[in-house]
Amino acid sequence: MRDELLFKLGQSIRYLRLKKEMSQEELGFKAGLSTNSISAIERGTFNFKIKTLYNLAESLNVKAEEILDCKF
Repeated sequence: MRDELLFKLGQSIRYLRLKKEMSQEELGFKAGLSTNSISAIERGTFNFKIKTLYNLAESLNVKAEEILDCKF
């Protein structure tokens, strides 16, 4: 059973990444994460730390709040 919150956050990150025309590999490199970790985050199967959320937001050039809003 998937965690709905993690899934929504992952979809929000995926939406923002695609909006920026960025690959998972590029986002992972900028955020200091592997491509597999980015994939797992976007699928909602990786329970990441708040620091990772802020690293992802910075790498996407958005505020963390934009990711948390899950408006896509």
